[in-house]
Amino acid sequence: MTLTSAPSHPRVFSPAAVVASCLGFVLMGVLQALYGPAIPAFREEFGLSPSAAGLGLSAHFVGGVAGVLVFDRLYGRVGNRRILGASYLLMAVGAAGFALAPTWPTALAVSLLAGFGVGGIDYCLNQLFAVGFGTRSTAMLNILHAHFGIGAILGPALIGAVGSAHYPAVFLGFALANLPLLLCLSGVRDRAPQPADAATESPGGAVLTRGLGSVLALFVTLYVLHVGIEAGVGGWEPTHLEIVGYSAGAAATATSAYWLMMTVGRFLVAPIALRFSPQSIIAVSCAGMTVCLLLASVPGAAPYAYAGVGLFIAPLFPTGLPWLHQAAPRARRAGALVIAASLIGGVVAGPALGKAIEWSGIRSVPLILATVSALCLAATLWLIRVTRPADPGHAPPDPR
Repeated sequence: MTLTSAPSHPRVFSPAAVVASCLGFVLMGVLQALYGPAIPAFREEFGLSPSAAGLGLSAHFVGGVAGVLVFDRLYGRVGNRRILGASYLLMAVGAAGFALAPTWPTALAVSLLAGFGVGGIDYCLNQLFAVGFGTRSTAMLNILHAHFGIGAILGPALIGAVGSAHYPAVFLGFALANLPLLLCLSGVRDRAPQPADAATESPGGAVLTRGLGSVLALFVTLYVLHVGIEAGVGGWEPTHLEIVGYSAGAAATATSAYWLMMTVGRFLVAPIALRFSPQSIIAVSCAGMTVCLLLASVPGAAPYAYAGVGLFIAPLFPTGLPWLHQAAPRARRAGALVIAASLIGGVVAGPALGKAIEWSGIRSVPLILATVSALCLAATLWLIRVTRPADPGHAPPDPR
């Protein structure tokens, strides 16, 4: 598969810029995954409670939401190269500041700054990949997000190799690794085609048959729920497996397999996305995810079922964005809404799922998540219905 779209589509990325963008997502995954393994060192250095130490990652996510919303305002007004360049620098400066912070409040502030840069990269590259490769955009978005998974696997491995006490060196090395990406920004088209232009290329592009607001609300719901499932499995799978009889080591290995399958799934779906519509892929993914979560309630099948969840959930985030641009080509802020929703979903999933588990017990984790997954499937089927192409003989109402 080539890295650029067909010649008839305006080229948004040079081959070198595509590679640099994928490396940027690797670094985003590394940074997000560094905080957890480094918590023991944070606590010892700054004298923190477990909850206070966990604020480092929370600040990162809050900064990410702010970055998405702020850079959405700048997108289209400021050139893409400047947005990406500023975002890479913010992520690098924030990571370096975290490594050198003399106090915990300072560390939280620079973690928020790094997250702000991550939000800018996340938003801009998702927008550009969603419209920059024509009919190959869905496949390329899955490849892009698969590289985030590679980074999320590498981050803990780096901390494990050097020891959590040496986390400042890892964060500094990460900050320096961002800088070469700035050299590849010349290969990014400064003014990308608008989503409306991209949507007209696809013969299967959806035409709204319902109000724009309800469609966006359904997409936001889908993103919040599926990211909640993603975070819920990652956070509670080890505890659930131990409760049903697995050793701590086996539970940790199974959780690693879940994240690995999520990464593998995004690579596997890339060629599938060249043949099938985003709607079909997401519907199958939600159905498969629901079945696997139900199977996870069977102790003997649970580790394998959770790996299946990782495989099926993998395409949801990157595959939904091209569908969104087809369904709502005039809603310029639609991408920002769903990307911000995904980050918010990661923030609220922990407390919400924790409260549900308090009521029903840890053994109910897969059934609770299966219920949420069923809601994802319902939202997907409803979206397919309301974004179905209209009868050519009857013009759809203008959603504005």
